[in-house]
Formats: sequence, structure tokens, C-alpha cells
Amino acid sequence: MKVVTFGEIMLRLAPEGYLRFVQADKFGVVYGGGEANVAVSLANYGVDSVYVTKLPKHEIGQSAVNALRRFGVDTSKIVRGGDRIGIYFNEKGASQRPSKVIYDRAHSAIAEAAPTDFDWDAIFEGADWFHFTGITPALNPTVAGICLDACKAAKAHGVTVSCDLNFRKKLWTREQANKTMSEICKYVDVCISNEEDAHDVFGIDAENTDIAGGKLNHEGYKSVARQLAEKFGFQKVAITLRSSISANDNDWAALLYDGKEYCFSKSYHMHIVDRVGGGDSFGGGLIYACLNGYSTQDAVEFAVAASCLKHSIEGDFNCVSVDEVNALAGGNGTGRIQR
Repeated sequence: MKVVTFGEIMLRLAPEGYLRFVQADKFGVVYGGGEANVAVSLANYGVDSVYVTKLPKHEIGQSAVNALRRFGVDTSKIVRGGDRIGIYFNEKGASQRPSKVIYDRAHSAIAEAAPTDFDWDAIFEGADWFHFTGITPALNPTVAGICLDACKAAKAHGVTVSCDLNFRKKLWTREQANKTMSEICKYVDVCISNEEDAHDVFGIDAENTDIAGGKLNHEGYKSVARQLAEKFGFQKVAITLRSSISANDNDWAALLYDGKEYCFSKSYHMHIVDRVGGGDSFGGGLIYACLNGYSTQDAVEFAVAASCLKHSIEGDFNCVSVDEVNALAGGNGTGRIQR
């Protein structure tokens, strides 16, 4: 099994613990980004995982490459060039104070990439799956065009394509997202979304659902999944369901629709260590389960369990194994020490 992901990996700078930006006198460094996080998850599961991006030739760019190599991700298709790596600052929320992200990613190497930087026919040779998120085409129209080129090449090679909509209002407007993603999603087989992304990108809503109040209406989410599938012909639609009790405590579940069956996972009550990368870890789990022929119900259970575990891990990457995910999906969620 070979999975290709494409996007931007960034340098993440964060104050220690729960300090606010204005209190910090030092920042911890890790690397991460939507598609890079998925690539690491899959590599940890034993999948041949290839990550594609553009990074500067200097030492900071190399540090990002090394962060991926550490987990066994194939970095041979990364293009080197440009002047800078994108940066984001992450302030961890607590209780009723939400987390905060500040981007410093303008003019990054991938944002200034050209279509000729990537030989998609060579990249997709022997590949089974291609994954990207809505964050990548949001960088600018040129990168959106590169994403579209990648999707077309993937389909020409018989590769399954998945996309996590991941709307980011700091990168583009709803109108821009709708226009661009409506074209790209014609080539997508598996769509991952949540209630907010479906609304922001395509104007599709779950009825009778109060997100802020923590109330989830299952029939409403079935409607969202069905509408997405009918609009674009998706083979599968996954809707992640997050009830935010506070910045530290969330309930977490998901729906997976395969065109015939609506399967809801069990719900987990999570005390969060690090929320960033939670959705990406769901995507990585779902891709792994689909590649391995899991049933619709088992696939959504595996993906949600993988993501639940990620919320307990510092950094963007989900450093867990298939056995650990299966143990939680199978009911072992007590957190008791393993001796």
C-alpha cells in the first residue's frame, strides 16, 4: 500500500504549557501540517507513506524533512527551493479560554511553488491513495491549480483521492472556497468534513443541531453526508462530530456514510492534551482502515479511536500504533498503565 499526501509542513512555535503569547519568553519547536500529519500517522501504521511539498534548502527546511524521516515518511518527492518555511504560533487554551493560532506563512516555499515543480505522473507511480486538505488550495490560486493537477493525475493513475475540507477563514473567504473546492471535489472519492466545514464551504447544514450547546442530531448529520455525496458523487463521506464542553474537555465521535449505510462510532469523552492534528489523525486512521478493507462500521471506529488518542499527545503528529488504536476501539479506554 502506498499513500501520497501533498501540502504545507510548517514550523510550529508554542509557549510552554498554558502560557499566553504575551507571557512567553521562549517557544517550543515542532513541525506539522494537515497532510504531513496524515503521512506520519500512516507511516506509523506501516503504510508506505510519501509526502510531497516544497521546502527551502537551508537548515530549517532540512529540519522539517528530518522530522518526517524520523517517523519513516518517504521524503524523496519533496522539492527543495524557495526562501522560507511557513510558521504558525499556537497558544494552548484551557477551560473556557480557547486555543489561538497566528499564521506567519506568506511567501513560504510551497506558496510560491510553480506547477512545473511537481511531476505527478512520476509521483503517483505505484500509488494507491492520494490525500490533501482544503488548507492547501487555500494558499493561493496557483497552489489550488497544482492541487487540481494532482487530482487529475491521480485519477488518471487509478488512485483513490481523499480530501479533508478543513476550511480556514484566515486563508480565504467562503465564496473563494466554494468556487475552488467545487471544481476540485469532482475528482474526490472520499470526503472528510465536520458540520462547520460543510456549511462554510458548500452551504450545507445539519438541521436541529446546536454546536455550541453540545447537542448533536444524528438525522441532521445523515442529511449532510447524503447531500455531500449526491453533490459530488463521493464514494464515502465522513463527518466528525465534536461537542466542545471546554477547551480541555470534548466529546468526540464520527459518522461514515458509504452511499448505503450510515455508521456512527461510539463517543469518547476526551480530556485534551493537544488538539492540533486531531482531525488529521482521523483522516490517517480512515485511510488506513479503508486500504485494509475494514467494514464501514469498523473503519469509523478505528478512525475515531486513532483521533481520540492523538488528543492525548503533544505536537502535531499522532505517535500511536495500530495495536494501540485497536485496543481503544475494542473498548480498552481506561488509561490504566500497561505493564
